[in-house]
Order: sequence, then structure tokens, then C-alpha cells
Amino acid sequence: MTVITYSPADVVDPDLHASGEVFGLWRWMRQHTPVHWHEPGDLPGFWSLTRYDDIRQVYQDPAVFSSARGVLLRPVDLGEDPGSGRTMALTDPPRHRALRGQVADRFSERCARSLADEMRAEIRSVVTRAVEAGSCDVVHDIGARLSGYNIGRLLGVPPEDREQLLTWTTEAFESGKPLTSHLALMRYFIDMMYARMEKPADDAMGMFVDNEVQGELLTETEILLSCENLVGASENAGLSMASGILALAGHPRQWQRLVRERDDELLRTAAEEVLRWTSSATHSMRTATTDTVVGGRRIAAGDRVVLWIPSANRDGSVFTEPERFDLGRQPNRHLALGTGEHVCIGSTMARHQMRMLLETLVESVAVVEPAGDVEPLRSITVNGPAHAAVRLVAR
Repeated sequence: MTVITYSPADVVDPDLHASGEVFGLWRWMRQHTPVHWHEPGDLPGFWSLTRYDDIRQVYQDPAVFSSARGVLLRPVDLGEDPGSGRTMALTDPPRHRALRGQVADRFSERCARSLADEMRAEIRSVVTRAVEAGSCDVVHDIGARLSGYNIGRLLGVPPEDREQLLTWTTEAFESGKPLTSHLALMRYFIDMMYARMEKPADDAMGMFVDNEVQGELLTETEILLSCENLVGASENAGLSMASGILALAGHPRQWQRLVRERDDELLRTAAEEVLRWTSSATHSMRTATTDTVVGGRRIAAGDRVVLWIPSANRDGSVFTEPERFDLGRQPNRHLALGTGEHVCIGSTMARHQMRMLLETLVESVAVVEPAGDVEPLRSITVNGPAHAAVRLVAR
């Protein structure tokens, strides 16, 4: 019998994440060292949190656990995140609330409902194209395309430019560099920004330009960083959709159940289970503003705290049979989209889009099955496939 030896230091090894073996490490850490200190090296020193309750505690207390110094682990030699204190993701209340309120209307339930017909038609078109092709790369052809088109729509990118936006963002993501380093993409957003200054519009770019935050307009740099923030976050939505289709292909009984029952309630719980199971955001980071205690361990002011989201979403103290993909799972209080002040502003849109995708697959596809090897992402930031071929057969 092989005994697996785990080392908490490996939690930042991209290869362990790519192989999926990190789930075993997280399981071990939840049992043996749920609040674990990592000494500084290439990365700054930080605490790893792996249990649901501890992670939720941190999410729910922005006064003690600040987002302003960055929400992702960065190598020490890169210095502070340039967006620190400037964007929605990297600020604390009350400025965070003001920034969120600036564009909240474009991500509201009301807006999602008003765009439902357009979004549904777009999803049907993308799925139909994938079915006609015989097989597709669900990451690029479905997930990234749908999430990219949607964030483009919300920002105010016209339909004829959304495919180009997808090309640029795909290039930036694959290079592993910030979106701001992609000159063509930034030039496009700069031109959009100046166009909104000349002629206001009811889209997120127009709101960034015209709506004041705490009595002042955003600077041009803050506007561009905010656009980068939204486009970058949309990658998670795309990965969740792609990974969700892979999960259905890998769990044929769950797919058959969805096809057989196909009712609104199952579509709702199925969307939530896909979000929990895929957990496309691998970690989020906070910085303690004062001495505090988490899970019985003393956290000092200034310490970084890393929340491993997929680990929380497989915590057996919260989820019954957490390693089982169950489209009817209830309750399902997953943390895939965060919680508290910094719950993902796109969470409403993400849920609508996921349900519509599942609904469209049930209506138009008879078979969902793997069509080749899956190339996983090597990342400690986002979780999912880099490329994955799937065969969709028309109903």
C-alpha cells in the first residue's frame, strides 16, 4: 500500500494544481494544518486557509482582512499590485462600495433579465456552431467566447468588435501577462474611454467615465485598470462553463438526469453545483489590518492570508459527499463567487449565463463526451483546462 506524504509547501506548485493532486493536499491540510504559515521566499510569507468556516470568516470581515494590498499572491520581485487601492477588487469599504455602486446597474438582476433574450440567442449560436463542427475546444469555442462576448457587451464593445476582443484577451491570458501589457487591447479601451468622454453611454465604460466615486471622477489610469479588472474576472466565468461541460461529459448519469428531468429547479441547482465543482478562482488573498485569530492561530497585523476556494468547496464538514458531482445538491452554499463585501459583482450574470448554457445543451444536444486529452492550466490563480476537446451530438 502506497502512503502519500504531503508537504504544505507544495500548495503553490502549479504542477500539483495541473495534475489535480492539490485536492488531496488540501484534504490533508484541512485535517492536519488548516491555518498554515508559509515562510517567505520567491513569494511573500502568508497563511494558507483551507477550511470553509475559516475562509468564510475572512471573506465576511473586510475591516480586519483588507483587499487593498492585493488579492492574489505575487512574486516578491514584482512588488505591489499596480491596482492596489484603485480598483473595485483592490479596495475596502467605503471606497469599495462606492466603486461597486458606480457600475452596479450593469450587473444587476434587472439588467440580466433585460439581456436574457440576447444572451440566450448568443449561447444557442455558439452551441450550434460547436455541434456542427463535430468536436470543439470547450475552453475557447464555448467558455471564453461566451464570457468574452458578455463582458464586451456590458462594457459597451459593439457586436462587430467582440471577436477581436476575444482574440486579444486570449493572447494576453495565454502569455500569462497582465492585460495592460497588451498594447492593442489597451489602445482599444483608451479609444473607447475618450469616445465616452465625448458622448456618454449607458454601459460600464460610460459609467466608469461619468459616474463620480466619493465626489470625484476616476482618473484615466483607474478607468483602464477597472476595465482590466472586469475583463480578467470574466476568465473565471468562461473556465466555469468549459469545466462544467467537461464535468457533464465525465459524469454521464448526471447529464442523463439533466436531460430527463430538465425542470427549472434542477437547472438552478445544476448551475450552482457546476460553480462549486469547478471553482475556477483558485485563491483570493487578504492582508490583516490588526492582530486577530483564525482557526485558533494568531494572525499578526500585516500578515497575508490566502483563501484556497476549491478547498472550501470540498469541505466535508459543510458539503455531504463533497467529492461527488451532484446536480441536485441542496443546500449548496459554495464560495466559488465569494461572499460578503467582495462577492463577485458578476455573480448574477454568471448564474444566468450558466443556467442558459445548461438549458441550451439540454434542448439541442443528445450526447456530450470527451473527444481527446485535456490540457490543464498550470496556475495557482485559476483552476480549469487550458484546452479540452469535447464532442457534442445534436438531438
